[in-house]
Amino acid sequence: MRACERLLKYVKVNTESSPETGATPSTPGQWDLARLLVEELTELGLENPSVNEFCTVTAWLPATPGLEHLPALGLLAHLDTAPAFSGKDVNPIVHENYDGGDIVLPKEGRVIRAADFPWLSRFQGKTVITADGSTLLGADDKAGIAEIMTLCERLISEGTPHGRLCVAFTPDEEIGEGPDHFDVHAFGAKYAYTVDGSAPGVIAYENFNAASAVVDITGVSVHPGAAKGIMENALLLAQEFNALLPADAIPGKTEGYQGFFHLDALTGTAAACRMEYIVRDHDKGEFTVKKALLKRAAAQIQAAHPTAKIEVALTDSYYNMKEKLADCMHLVEHANKAAELAGVAPAAEAIRGGTDGARLSYMGLPCPNLGTGGYNFHGPLELACAEEMDTVVEILRNIVRLYAE
Repeated sequence: MRACERLLKYVKVNTESSPETGATPSTPGQWDLARLLVEELTELGLENPSVNEFCTVTAWLPATPGLEHLPALGLLAHLDTAPAFSGKDVNPIVHENYDGGDIVLPKEGRVIRAADFPWLSRFQGKTVITADGSTLLGADDKAGIAEIMTLCERLISEGTPHGRLCVAFTPDEEIGEGPDHFDVHAFGAKYAYTVDGSAPGVIAYENFNAASAVVDITGVSVHPGAAKGIMENALLLAQEFNALLPADAIPGKTEGYQGFFHLDALTGTAAACRMEYIVRDHDKGEFTVKKALLKRAAAQIQAAHPTAKIEVALTDSYYNMKEKLADCMHLVEHANKAAELAGVAPAAEAIRGGTDGARLSYMGLPCPNLGTGGYNFHGPLELACAEEMDTVVEILRNIVRLYAE
């Protein structure tokens, strides 16, 4: 079975995660896909396919006889889709022999415009998969799951020599909780890859250092008719606070390795309000400077408005995996070679975000990220290319072969 055929089946399972429930997994639909995958892994003949109490699916493909001494290699993808856009009732549409032009989606008047995405031209004559415009597709990361499953099937059917292969599908990556209950020791891999990126041949071994910041502002609330010299409007203080941050260090004005402050939410009233930021930078030093700047801004506002109250709570989320991969760059070298063998020019990409691989790398499992052939994630213009998914399977197969050598 081709990876794209598996994708068409998996996207119909609603696995949209939620940051609101506090449960693991955060939504019940993730159990549905997990159980389906356990059934398929069992049918393929992998060792001990199971799903644990935290909805993590694991299975193992024993090493080819004579290769048991090789370090075990892990492959991971995530079950959930992003809560940024609906993943319910996904209706995948297969556009065969794509003509290279605009892709008109049948619902809500949405169009994937070739002018907006000039890279679409390379899919001309190929098969493109989209949703119908009312939901996301779910290639992030069901394409990765489909490719790992297809790889396992090929390794078994073709008798490709390989070391021990460890497979895992985790919940709640999209809300930053994928590795929360992941047992690296029980998984058993010495090295791993997450399959959760975009173009085939792209390997990401750098990502943002990330933190969240919550700024609570308590003003002084009195009747506005008698407010002179007394009132401190929390909403106006929030504006003063945000104005102390660099105006160009925001997502809409940064790219590449440039970090940012992103004001993600502002809620409240003149009496009290809360600002929620995410803070990002690839450079650890600049990341530290950005966090310190938030503290200084709060202190400056507090000094200017002593009767108000300004509090900043900072929580680190994840760190740049590059530091943990410095001593095992063979992961990058093998991925690049595997792409070349599949006829694809390899490319490195610094992620302007994070992956489960970033956290797993700090948990003792070095884990860069590979492309899937999916694009425009987290929204209704998401798509995948069937032939590129085939290429990803070939790249994964080449990686396994290279480690067997």
